[in-house]
Amino acid sequence: MRPDPTLPRRDRGFGLVAALFLIVVVTLVIIAMARLSAVQHGSNSLAIQQARAYQAARAGLEWGISRAFNARVCPVGNPDLAGSGLAEFTVNVTCASNSYTDNEGNPVQIFRLTATAQNGTPGGRPDYAYRQLTAVVQ
Repeated sequence: MRPDPTLPRRDRGFGLVAALFLIVVVTLVIIAMARLSAVQHGSNSLAIQQARAYQAARAGLEWGISRAFNARVCPVGNPDLAGSGLAEFTVNVTCASNSYTDNEGNPVQIFRLTATAQNGTPGGRPDYAYRQLTAVVQ
């Protein structure tokens, strides 16, 4: 195809520059969207793991409270979450107990339980989650 003789010589090729500019802009938008998608996926994964860590710590706390009420002593040991959806979490339950007598001469025992749940070690996995819950029961 021959160039249009009515066009001035300096206007030829402008369409190519505009097309290249458009291609660069569209490419940058696609890269930004891909990066945003990856960040969003990572945030959702961490939120799910934090919710699971909370439930594992809560299970440990309930285990400790049950043991404290049944035996009337601080529980020794850690709950086993094998067979549940929280099996990848380790739960550590600690307990401190205080006994005293109320104004009427009745014995009262206070248990302070702390349950810590985590899946691995800090920096050991990208979706590491940690939760600690405390309860005081009489």
